[in-house]
Amino acid sequence: MKIGVVADDLTGANATGVRLSKQGFTAATIVFNDEIPESSDINAVCIDTDSRYAQDEIVEKRVKEAVQKFQDWNVNVICKRIDSTVRGKIGLEIDTVLNSLGEDSVAIVVASFPDSGRISSGGYLLVDGIPVQDTDVAKDPVMPITKSYVPDIIKEQSEYSVGHVGLDNVLTGVKSLTQSLEEQIKQGKRIIVVDAVTDEDIEIIAESMVNIQHVTLVPVDPGPLTAAYSKVYSHQLVEARKVIVTVGSVTSLSGRQLQYLKDKTNSTPVYVSAEKLATLQSSWEEEVGRAIEVALERIHQDDVLIITTDKEGAGLVNFKAIAEKENTTQDMLAKRITDGLAKITRRVLEQTSYPIQGCFTSGGDVTASLCALCMASGIKLEDEVLPLAAYGTLIGGYFHGLPIVTKGGMVGDKKSIYASVKYLRTITHRREQNNE
Repeated sequence: MKIGVVADDLTGANATGVRLSKQGFTAATIVFNDEIPESSDINAVCIDTDSRYAQDEIVEKRVKEAVQKFQDWNVNVICKRIDSTVRGKIGLEIDTVLNSLGEDSVAIVVASFPDSGRISSGGYLLVDGIPVQDTDVAKDPVMPITKSYVPDIIKEQSEYSVGHVGLDNVLTGVKSLTQSLEEQIKQGKRIIVVDAVTDEDIEIIAESMVNIQHVTLVPVDPGPLTAAYSKVYSHQLVEARKVIVTVGSVTSLSGRQLQYLKDKTNSTPVYVSAEKLATLQSSWEEEVGRAIEVALERIHQDDVLIITTDKEGAGLVNFKAIAEKENTTQDMLAKRITDGLAKITRRVLEQTSYPIQGCFTSGGDVTASLCALCMASGIKLEDEVLPLAAYGTLIGGYFHGLPIVTKGGMVGDKKSIYASVKYLRTITHRREQNNE
């Protein structure tokens, strides 16, 4: 997997290269008159064409040569880096990239850089909430910015038809946004400007882009879209890797976290009956067996397999009554639940044909049970994903080296499980690329 970025200045090239490195790529920046390094370690290159304020013929020459270098290097994705305040001859540079790639190429422009206060809504670029034309770039001595409506800025510089997809389409999700982009392409739009106000919006755009495979898409942005699209695109080039999420916590917080995860990943959880596991009777084995069967089917559809007892409306288990009836302790019944979830997870790990990228567990008891049933002696801790959420790998046992993120059931906000899964995917993908 190789990424090529055409940037109009050196600092922009470096900034985008750093974002790619955070996604697991090994990036380098070169200037327009240098050659791409022959090092096999490098899989993302940013070429600085130093063309922001150059004459038109120089812009076209340098951008065209950069694209040719990337084609000779056999890149998978070519990206166009633009200034975060849309300075420069961005329309001409986009046109040159599209002309070099052919008639089946389309540029997706996202001018947003949320981490730097740049967002776009209604087609307008705002810098810290102020229209870009009212910021200091309006005083640019060479090319002052006099408009904030990005489609119009590009139209003045481009020979191609420019479309716009609003924030409302982005917020409706990947499926709807994919359809909106397809409609724009069918209408003959070669450049499509898309709104975004958060990094999550940009991720939705990237995921929608990889669904469109009948044309060559070129991400055009200050860096976040390039990084997000490159990551998602690279995941499509390898065999699908799955993440298993096992949650035994039954709290309002864990419920919100699971709901957010479901919404973001379009996953359908495998619900396990806590009541059927909270027993010494045969229903334990029956429920475990049923859940294993369902999970092994569900993993075909979902990249994130969720195994949980946290089902809305299920109610709390009356441990006291069951303990008295079965002449055991409430602690033993609680352990039967965590052991059941752990056994289901272990069997899926053993029996699925899909490579598992890693596991996430919520609740110390669930984590302990999983380690015990997998015969792991512990977890080699390597990083903190967020406060009270740790990343590491299993030590020994049946799945030695398996990446895992563990978190307390009452830890974090609604995004915490999703953030942990994203971290797990990113860090393991980076490891895989470094080992290639």
